Amino acid sequence: MQPQTSGPDSDNSGGQRTRDLSAPPGGSASPADATGGSYGRASVPLNNVPQTNVPQTNVPQTNVPQKPVARNPVPSNNVRPLSPASGPAPSVPAGGSPGQVAGGPAGPDDGGGPAAATGSSSRTRWIWALSVVVALVLAAGVVGLVRPGPVDRWLSAAPASTPTPAPAPTTPDPSPTPVLAAAAGGGSAPSAQGVTRAIDPLVKSAALGTKVHVAVLDVASGDVLYARNADTMTTPASTTKLLTAAAVLDARGPSYRLSTRVVAGAAPGEVVLIGGGDPTLSTTRNRLFPGAARLDLLAAQVKKSLGATRPALLRYDTSLFSGPETAKGWDSTDITYGQVSRIQALMVNAGRIRPIHNEFGGDPRSSDPADAAAKAFAKMLGLPSSAVRKGKAPAAAPAPPSGAAAGLAPGQQLGVVQSPPMVQLTDWMLEQSDNTAAEALSRQVAIADGKPGTFDDATEAIVARMRGLGLPSDEADLYDASGLSRNNGISPTMLTQLLALAASGRQPALSSLFGGLPVAGWSGTMVKRFVSPAPHQRGQGVVRAKTGTLSGVNTMAGTLTTADGRLLVFAIMASGSGSALTGRAALDAVATKLVSCGC
Repeated sequence: MQPQTSGPDSDNSGGQRTRDLSAPPGGSASPADATGGSYGRASVPLNNVPQTNVPQTNVPQTNVPQKPVARNPVPSNNVRPLSPASGPAPSVPAGGSPGQVAGGPAGPDDGGGPAAATGSSSRTRWIWALSVVVALVLAAGVVGLVRPGPVDRWLSAAPASTPTPAPAPTTPDPSPTPVLAAAAGGGSAPSAQGVTRAIDPLVKSAALGTKVHVAVLDVASGDVLYARNADTMTTPASTTKLLTAAAVLDARGPSYRLSTRVVAGAAPGEVVLIGGGDPTLSTTRNRLFPGAARLDLLAAQVKKSLGATRPALLRYDTSLFSGPETAKGWDSTDITYGQVSRIQALMVNAGRIRPIHNEFGGDPRSSDPADAAAKAFAKMLGLPSSAVRKGKAPAAAPAPPSGAAAGLAPGQQLGVVQSPPMVQLTDWMLEQSDNTAAEALSRQVAIADGKPGTFDDATEAIVARMRGLGLPSDEADLYDASGLSRNNGISPTMLTQLLALAASGRQPALSSLFGGLPVAGWSGTMVKRFVSPAPHQRGQGVVRAKTGTLSGVNTMAGTLTTADGRLLVFAIMASGSGSALTGRAALDAVATKLVSCGC
């Protein structure tokens, strides 16, 4: 396991705790689980009025003993407290009284006590009605609360049956601001002179490194508030994923799904597993990709289609992607340390050997992800590994004429499973900075444009998409889509103009970017950022950004809302720092100053 401070791209592990994202053991499955499940987006809605915490309303209860009630449900170890957005109100537990908050202890009047035995029926109805009012008031205080980011609290996950109190947080849990509330121009517009006075000393700090490139832009006015080497391309690290996400959302649309199929082979008893480029494909239900397409469900479809026929041979087809499986500029240890896998059109769990996501370092990867996935599928069909071959699926044959003998024609589909929608795949990719997911999704940009699924075609297609969106594509030079390659170059201007376009609403598909951006002190690769020193905590819940880290390189690009209510986009890209920790802290200092200054 590679230490985060010295790994080839420490952002790729995300600084994210390994979380149980599935329904709890012994709990009932959600409706989504019955069909393989689905990702649930949990980002703060766009163009929403900022919501403050709703105070508890005191309702007199002269006859009902008061019980201390928390505004939010007690979080489990895997779920942080909820934040203002949209979501379900807490429900009354089975068998509980109408006024009883889920998980709360039964009070003296909750049944069987002397008061219940001696009270009149009218008094009992009055207490019951008053309890309902209290429950509704409490519900009103928490309706619309949901954890930002698509990973930490899935809408399809069943609630924990026995929640375990989480350890006390090291810093107060932030309440994220709505993403684009200020995009239309709310608040006082900062001046370029004020921004320069505020952040210039921080930008010139030696802690950032020997080369620093910065751009800050006011979304509403389009004014550039600060620029330092802003039009010069520099190593972007994982901020490259912003271009990848925007390009695939533009090319495929937010609702597009990736299909993994099985068809009948050319010979009797032969089946072919066709990779559809879905990096989140799983063997069974797991905690890494909740709601992902699953091989066990696909195997069940195939067995049903085959009927009494038993498969004798499994071929797997990876022809959707072609060319080299690693990119120019990748370090030789990137796969060894599990920062990324070989890029193939068929894999499970983004090429991981086991469905885990470590806090630091990489996750062990299969040396041949497609072969590993095919052998796992063969086992589900009752075939040995020796019956697995790489090959190509036959072309789909026309339907047999009416009255022809029943049988499976070569190329006839036997089963199919589909990924979550593209917007939720990009959410995962951005929040967890998953390199393999970024590379797999980038191939979809090339394929949508009628090009082969190679590294070169994918990166050229991404840059072409930026050009088509009216962005300065000459300020982006890509060799991969994840940012692992040190050959990549992107300018701060390119990143800020992309973010400003996404925030403007002129390209609705691009607005989906913001649901996946990690939130400072809250989610994804930013969950442990803006913690220390204490003044940096002002950025928690306000700064949403994609971060990037390579040895000696620290970058961050995203959005923030100033103290005056103005939405800014920014990109800070630094290299030559002697320490990843101090370099990242220096980045946080610049963003925090933008949040707090009245510029």
